Amino acid sequence: MRVLIVGGGGREHALAWKFKHDDPSIEILAAPGNPGIAALGECVAISASDVDSLATLATARAVDLTVVGPEAPLAEGIVDHFRAAGLAIFGPTRAAAEIETSKAFAKRLMLEDGIPTARAEVHTEVGAARACARRFGAPVVIKASGLAAGKGVIVCRTLAEADAAIADILEGNRFGDAGAEVLVEEFMEGEELSVFAITDGEHAVILPGLQDHKRLCDNDLGPNTGGMGAYLPVSVGLPDQTISAIHDRSASLYAVVARDIIRPTLAGLERRGRRFTGLLYAGLMLTRRGPKVVEFNCRFGDPETQALLPALRIEPTLLKLMAAASAGSLGARDSAAVVDLAGACVTTVLAAANYPEKPRTGDPIELPPIVDDEIVVFHAGTSRDAQGRLVTAGGRVLAVSAVAPDIEQAHRRSLDYAKRVHFAGCQLRTDIGWREIARRGDG
Repeated sequence: MRVLIVGGGGREHALAWKFKHDDPSIEILAAPGNPGIAALGECVAISASDVDSLATLATARAVDLTVVGPEAPLAEGIVDHFRAAGLAIFGPTRAAAEIETSKAFAKRLMLEDGIPTARAEVHTEVGAARACARRFGAPVVIKASGLAAGKGVIVCRTLAEADAAIADILEGNRFGDAGAEVLVEEFMEGEELSVFAITDGEHAVILPGLQDHKRLCDNDLGPNTGGMGAYLPVSVGLPDQTISAIHDRSASLYAVVARDIIRPTLAGLERRGRRFTGLLYAGLMLTRRGPKVVEFNCRFGDPETQALLPALRIEPTLLKLMAAASAGSLGARDSAAVVDLAGACVTTVLAAANYPEKPRTGDPIELPPIVDDEIVVFHAGTSRDAQGRLVTAGGRVLAVSAVAPDIEQAHRRSLDYAKRVHFAGCQLRTDIGWREIARRGDG
């Protein structure tokens, strides 16, 4: 089987690694790829946004399935283009991808269809947005409606902070076109959980949940980022208040997520003529009254994918399920796929100097030998310079994932290797998985 992976980051490297790990005979193409993916297959110098050239490549190379990693090509309609050309592709259409690309659309769908989420209003004028923030009260969440590389959400502890964030987005053009609309959203208390579902628009396979760490520094301090690490498993369930509310003491967290969030969202998109196929990512807040949606994404998360895939054990294989979903044939049998974990996994992200504001590139990278079979290093922002040296080429440079029998060992293995990687100005967190480690210590 020949697979084309669109993208060139850590998520795409993790997908390529998983496909090859599950079936070494698979032929991997990646566009544009990166030096890590190049060790697994062939990288082709085509931008992830060059839809016409990607379709030409898929046709010329007789690609069996194209898998889209980043959200931008989905927003541009790559799936529509490929399907019109008779090419198999995993991902949602442009219209269905609005579940991520327009927070305003996603919020309207949830509120209209009774999918649990925070109260929110959409505004385009500073005065109206500030008035809404005062009705909701602080703390309050201000969001740019469009795509903002995972950085368009601002949690404001005071109304003064909310006023500044609203002006920064709507008048200061902080996020460009992504900030033409803002959501003013009620603040939710609880613990976050990322849940992925592979779906053909009707049936879905729900994968184990993860937590990521958005702040740059230990103890959740510093600026918001695209993600400084992730881990699983997450041993949180339904609080007593939720069990009482749903009148079902046998209900698991994932059963409730499937029933109250995933299935109604897919049905709502279908009713609106936006059948969703691909990977639906639900970012959840586990509140005292049960899971509520913070936001949806229309593709695998980054860096959550780098933590999930090394530990994921799934039958049939991930790629087979993705192929079935793309063909619209993920029936009830396949949607009951056997999903398990080989252990805990912790992923530590190594970021470039000056990330997240103006990351520096071109710094040489020294990678020590990997002597532990349970450690995988995923390339996110790397390239080769004129001398063939591995150098930094983006904000988040590498992701070090370690699988172990428990979270403490996984954390230690990931961090020990990450600390031995060297490039100038390297930034990393040393506390990935701290909540789970603290829970286990308390137990």
